[in-house]
Formats: sequence, structure tokens, C-alpha cells
Amino acid sequence: MSRLDTRAVHAGREDLAGLGAHVPPLDLSTTYPVPDLAAGGDAYQALACGGRPPAEGGLVYQRLWNPTVARFEQALAQLEGCAEAVAFSSGMAALSACLLAAAAEGRRHVVALRPLYGGSDHLLDSGLLGTEVTWAAPGTLAAALRPDTGLVLVETPGNPTLDLVDLAAVAERCGGVPLLVDNTFATPVLQRPARHGATLVLHSATKAIGGHGDVLAGAVACTPEWAARLRRVRAVTGAVLHPLAGYLLHRGLQTLPLRVRAASASAARLADWLAARPEVAAVHYPGRSGSPLLGRQLLGGGSTLAFEAAGGFAHAAAVAERCGLITHAVSLGGADTLIQHPASLTHRPVAAAHKPGPALLRLSVGLEDPDDLIADLEQALALRPESTLPGTDHRPEPTLPTADRRPERTAPGARH
Repeated sequence: MSRLDTRAVHAGREDLAGLGAHVPPLDLSTTYPVPDLAAGGDAYQALACGGRPPAEGGLVYQRLWNPTVARFEQALAQLEGCAEAVAFSSGMAALSACLLAAAAEGRRHVVALRPLYGGSDHLLDSGLLGTEVTWAAPGTLAAALRPDTGLVLVETPGNPTLDLVDLAAVAERCGGVPLLVDNTFATPVLQRPARHGATLVLHSATKAIGGHGDVLAGAVACTPEWAARLRRVRAVTGAVLHPLAGYLLHRGLQTLPLRVRAASASAARLADWLAARPEVAAVHYPGRSGSPLLGRQLLGGGSTLAFEAAGGFAHAAAVAERCGLITHAVSLGGADTLIQHPASLTHRPVAAAHKPGPALLRLSVGLEDPDDLIADLEQALALRPESTLPGTDHRPEPTLPTADRRPERTAPGARH
């Protein structure tokens, strides 16, 4: 099966006919019977060290392996064009596992390109896991590498400004250092980073892969060697995905191409409409960027866009708060449309010099009729002099104390 839409429906389900089942079974067992002590001990050792289930010995314990989660992992790996995938309890747990796996090999240094999801930025910049980050730009990446660099981290389209990065060019500059690409915004429907040199492909599966705002999960598609290392980290840290979540994610993959394409078509229409509005100062959407990466790396504009309110922070805050049909909430990739102010919420912990602009709003477009979304945005954008004219709104722009942050290391010539 060569086409993605077909793989999305059938991946991880190839054995069901032989089992006499049409829907994948849901295995909720927390523990499994051990056939005998020797086989059970060998199985525990193999699984705890990141291996796959042996022929004998059982699965032992859910923290080490779960068949329902494994089905989802197999399916996601197929969609991303990777050998394997490892699922986690959240996207941040997945990123943490990658950092810990690299650090376990003595490689605690990370080179990262902004913009990133605010949680990822915060984790790297704070050094909470004992890692050290050098912030770079594509052109300064090679100069930022060190002998102890374990990962290069890129997110494209970037969160929240939808910046695009040429993955093939970045991979070439990595000099053998594994490239980790956050593919949450694009999903494998619109972008497969492994085709362009990525070693690891990260997803906050909470977003479009789950697609309905009811599953918290993360996943990394990767090589067998990295999969074993990540499973070992998952086993010892306990950042496991619940089987019910794995079941729902596997089911979500069946409709992922349809949902992503439908939401992307609406997002493109909303981006054009917003760009023509006098209340909007700028629109950030890959489909309008004219980038040569469109069609070559990114196969569509995606379902998320950002725009800047012409009236600044006060206007942006009022727009987010006045939306009715559109929900004022963080997250993205769901069936319903969400709007949020990144500088105040998802990117609040980001260093002030790299925080999104105060007028920027991020819009995750869902599956509603775009005419209804336009009507809601039109009433929300309407300027109210009492709340948006200069000098009439006294709410401060969001700030964050930075006393607990480490001194920032930036590669020479890196962009700010």
C-alpha cells in the first residue's frame, strides 16, 4: 500500500483478519502472567532495556509494553516513513525522552532554531534536564555544533509564527548530529521530515493526530536504534501512554488525511480574508508565503495561521475574548477552531527578546463552515474605541521574570 490515505486506514491493522476481528482490540492489562521465572526474567530485562517483546516470557507489565499502544506506534511509523515509533504520555514527555537519551550517551548539548513551541523553548532554555542549548539560525548551525552536541532541534512550520525551515539544508549542516524535527503542525499528511534528512520526527499527538481534543499524547518516529533508546527512557521514567489513548490515536489516524486537508482549505480561505481586513496588520500562513519549500517539502499550508491585530496588544486581547463560535483556548489541530494569544499563554515562559509579538494571535482552524468562522472573526475584529485606541487600555502586556533563567548562549551571527 503506497498511498498515504490507504496507509492511514490500514496501518497497524494488517493482522486483524487473521485474528477474526475487524476493530483492533483494546488491551487494558497493567500486568501479564509470567509463564516461568527464567523466561519472565529474560523478558523483563529485554523490555526494560528498550527491546521488543521476546517470543517467550510474556509482556510482564504495561509500563514496559502494551499491544494497543504498539499498534498505534507501528501505524504512525508507516505514515512518517520511519522504521519505528515510540509513544509517550505527552509531547513534552516525548521531547524530554529524546534529550535524556542523548544525554545518556554523554551528549548534553543541543543546538536549536527558534521559533519553537513555548514549552520546548522553556525546557531547553531552563536547563531543567541538565542539557545546554545554543540557539542558532540555519546559516549559523554548523558553527554552533560541538563534540558533545547530541541533537539539532527544529520545528517547521514554527510555532506560533509558522516560519518554514529547509530541512534538507539543515540536515546537511548537521554534520552527523541527529536532527530532531517537530512535525506537529504539518503532520505526515503535509510533511515527512525523514525524507529530508531527519533522524527523529516529534509529534504532540494531542493535536491533529488525536484530532478531537480528548487525548494527551506524544510520539517520536525514528530509527530502530533510537526507538530502543527511547523505549528504555520511557520504561525507567514511566512516561507511558495509556492504552485507551493509544486506541483513540490509532483510530484518529484513519481520518487524519481528510481532517488535515479540510481544515487546511478553510485556513487558506481565512488567511486570505484576514489579509484583506483593515483591522489586521499582518498574516502569517505558509500557503501565502510564496516559499519554494511549498510543494517540495511542505505539501500544503496547514490548518494553523497567525495574524497581528492592527490595534496592538489591547486589540488582540479583545479579539480573542470576543470570539463566540471560535473557542478562546490553547492547543490546535482539533475539530473545532481555537484562538489564543501566544505571548500570554503558550509562549509566556519564552525569553522576552524571543517572545511572540504582543499583537499576535494564533488561530487553529477546525472543521466548521468557513463562512461561520469568518462571521465570528468579523464581529470580534470590529474596533471598539473604548478598548483599543492608544491610551485607553491599561492592561499591561504579558511579561515573565527571567531571574531563574540561565545565561543564554547564542551562536555567532544567529538571528534574534
